[in-house]
Amino acid sequence: CLICQPGTSHTFNTWIADMHHIISDGISQVVLARDFITLYNQEELEPLRLLYRDFSIWQNRSITEREIKAQEDYWKKIFVDAKEISHLDLPVDKTRPGVFTFEGDHYGFTLEGEEMSGFREIGAQCRATLFMNLLTLLNVLFFKYTGQNDIIIGSGIAGRRQTDLQEIIGMFVNTLALRNNPKPEMTVNHFLENLKTKTIQAFENQTYPFEELVDK
Repeated sequence: CLICQPGTSHTFNTWIADMHHIISDGISQVVLARDFITLYNQEELEPLRLLYRDFSIWQNRSITEREIKAQEDYWKKIFVDAKEISHLDLPVDKTRPGVFTFEGDHYGFTLEGEEMSGFREIGAQCRATLFMNLLTLLNVLFFKYTGQNDIIIGSGIAGRRQTDLQEIIGMFVNTLALRNNPKPEMTVNHFLENLKTKTIQAFENQTYPFEELVDK
């Protein structure tokens, strides 16, 4: 966004791209912007070794291959009792409407100083990432609010595990349904260790499409 100061006579060309999420993810937007800057500067784009159609063909074929079948078995084991999973019953301060809407608000905050130091210290003790720390916090928070100890949190993952996919525009993002079971007798470190193991396993099985899991 370029803004001219009063009294100046600069002229700018504006370019807007409107894309459906079905063909583009966050990384794609960065790639597209970089490619347009390259072309605007009259430079040549680096040739691609693969196209999105190559990835799509591979993904469709891999559904029947051994590696993906093993990932399917992993997720089906995680959700073997899927019919018994209950919705998270979060308390609300207003009556839920009869018809679902997207009305709501955003609340933003920043973790810094002593809070961030505390997260880093816990992470160092358990050799866990900041993502795992925050996921632990969110699980504990939901457990405290609801008293339920079967909590599933969806997390997007880039889905670009091969180097050749880093520069391709397309929809690679997958959703990981991270299921954890906080219990009142667990310490935070104990639960974090447990969550860390489950998260690593989920990341190792990240290729299996979430839509396939829902269908199964």
